[in-house]
Amino acid sequence: MSSYPEKDIQDESYDSVSGIVDFVRFQNEENGHAVFDIDVEDTYLVTAVGKVPYLDIGDKITVYGRWTNHPTYGRQFQVESYEKGLPDDPKSMELYLASGAVKGIGPRTAAKIIEKFGNDAFFVIENHPDWLTDIPGVTEKKAQEISKSFRTASGSRYVMMFCKDFFTPQTSMRIYNRWGGSAVDRIRSNPYMLCDEFRGISFQRADQIAIQLGESPDSYNRIIHGLLYVLNDESVKSGHTCLPEDELLHRATELLFSETPEDGHIVKTVLGKAAGAGDLVTVTWGGEEFVFHPETYRAESRIAKKLVTLDASCPRLDASNALAFIRKIENQSGISYSTEQKNAIYQAMTNGVFILTGGPGTGKTTIIKALLSIFSSIDFRISLAAPTGRAAKRMSEATSHEAKTIHRLLEMEYSENDDKADFQRNESNNLEADVIIIDEVSMVDVFLMDSLLKATKNGTRLILIGDADQLPSVGAGNVLHDMIDSERFTTIRLTEIFRQSVNSLISSNAHLINEGRLPDISKKDGDFFFLKRTDEKSISDTVVDLISSRLPKSYGDGVIEKVQIITPSRKGESGTENLNALLQEKLNPPSPGKAERKFRSIVFREGDRVMQTRNNYSAEWTAADGQNGLGIFNGETGRITDIDTDENVMSVTFDDKACDVDYSMLEDLEHSYAITVHKSQGSEYPVVIIPLYSCAAVLQSRNLLYTAVTRASKMVILVGKPEVLRNMIANNHHVRRYSMLKKFLIDA
Repeated sequence: MSSYPEKDIQDESYDSVSGIVDFVRFQNEENGHAVFDIDVEDTYLVTAVGKVPYLDIGDKITVYGRWTNHPTYGRQFQVESYEKGLPDDPKSMELYLASGAVKGIGPRTAAKIIEKFGNDAFFVIENHPDWLTDIPGVTEKKAQEISKSFRTASGSRYVMMFCKDFFTPQTSMRIYNRWGGSAVDRIRSNPYMLCDEFRGISFQRADQIAIQLGESPDSYNRIIHGLLYVLNDESVKSGHTCLPEDELLHRATELLFSETPEDGHIVKTVLGKAAGAGDLVTVTWGGEEFVFHPETYRAESRIAKKLVTLDASCPRLDASNALAFIRKIENQSGISYSTEQKNAIYQAMTNGVFILTGGPGTGKTTIIKALLSIFSSIDFRISLAAPTGRAAKRMSEATSHEAKTIHRLLEMEYSENDDKADFQRNESNNLEADVIIIDEVSMVDVFLMDSLLKATKNGTRLILIGDADQLPSVGAGNVLHDMIDSERFTTIRLTEIFRQSVNSLISSNAHLINEGRLPDISKKDGDFFFLKRTDEKSISDTVVDLISSRLPKSYGDGVIEKVQIITPSRKGESGTENLNALLQEKLNPPSPGKAERKFRSIVFREGDRVMQTRNNYSAEWTAADGQNGLGIFNGETGRITDIDTDENVMSVTFDDKACDVDYSMLEDLEHSYAITVHKSQGSEYPVVIIPLYSCAAVLQSRNLLYTAVTRASKMVILVGKPEVLRNMIANNHHVRRYSMLKKFLIDA
């Protein structure tokens, strides 16, 4: 077979080529880029180059584009768009089946299938796989596997062809990987699901598709989805559970009618109808109207009702008995509790819902241990939990009592139908515990608290522990603050420092920062240091030098594993994006013995420290003790132990959980040599390095610095500008989070 005829090559009017894919020279499964040969009318071959995902030998294809001359490979057809389908003649069908596109069929089996069924082969494979058992060597089980593989391949083609007018091949592949063959039906029925389900697909893009599919610009459906999108977007970005009506109307009008803002009155009309229909919920507080997504409203209002019920329904321990228990535990343990601690233990025993807050070193763990001893002595069933794996592990180690993540406590399972977590412990299957103690409650958002309370039976004693001065939860809501501010529940704030020795400055400096005072940085041989740097580049250089050279020289190479860089922002010279690139190059450079995988602009390499950036409820893992489970959650950190380039899978160990990460999951993974303060919540590290550099003013705040400092157990090193340190301590402004839990608790 010859190459494309020379006389035709010279004719630039040729802007399309049709034929059968004869050979795939190269294909990038991540973005669909391919180099392949097209057999044109069984006469000559054309080499085509472009983004054509899910390409298989035997595909019937028409490509549109232009001719180019490659300096090395010569004449090629540059593909700009394409139309692809299954072959429809026996020869091409056999070529397709023999290519390996359908699992379970090789060249010999392909020939036999075509010989027996001819043009009907694909119809038989898809609709009557049992007929394939007439082919020697094809069992009933193998026939079903062949049919399933064929239907999957056909479905992907259908989805890719539908999506190619709207998305890049890479995005289309993500949609197919998640939704499978139902993707087209889902998009047609509600294109706005795309921006809810897929990171990187904006509302504007989904809106364009909806309008192309016939959605009217002023339809109720379009506008209600715009309003819901704004509420969801603000929930994710800023943690709001609701928005003032005026702010919501402004943002939604900007989103939906940016070119014709005078049409904003339509948005207000739809909002009123939606509130009447229950598609949105409005609440009046302080003379102002606030608007909720119905799910968020239900979660926040349920939390308030259940907390009040728990506080009222829990049997109270007699006050004299409580004091006797405290004296007894003091005698048994040899510990003499402070007045503050005794009061906290007493209140925890005599209230149905009790909140304990305080900074580092104020004795929160000592109180938990005392309560465990007391409740165990009267045969109460006790459950300990925390929002993250690291926090639960620290709680277990500190108390010598098993602590679980809240997800594990609630026995999370994954629902493939709606791609979310299902908790087996719920309102119809309560936890058996008589006492539930939750640590790091500042990290708990409204949805997780709602799920926990659904599973908590009336009469259970609920003890909530956290540092109210830390940053609020990454997820929506302001649960701990709202509970404290409502004054509905007994709350004790610990102020006396116990944990650290008199020579340690971490706790004392954290408290100074929290009080708005400069930390003591005068000692050169302690555990709290400030390295003054005056320009952005020297700050990042010093951070890299500390972890790669100076600290290992002083404490040995093992210290590298104990260091975590915590920085205010993703952007800037000392933001996570730049620091991670610098640190990967320094700590884990390229090596012939290390496999790597590039995803967009990031190179993942064996040995890299990484972080999960989004809850993945379906991820399967195996713990070091052999236990299996589901779910890798936002903020969990680990290390890449293996990259299998043949199977397109990456092995990552998150703490002690080994998980295989498919390449399609890489969008939810990033390097974690340096992490933001928000991502560090709930974790503790022996050594913390904090760059203080010029970043967004909103990130130069006291509670952000306080949160970063309190992540360290052994050493804190601040690197940067004195004026940034002063600015952060002086800035006690808390960005407001709109939430209604406080109101619901006051009104309950």
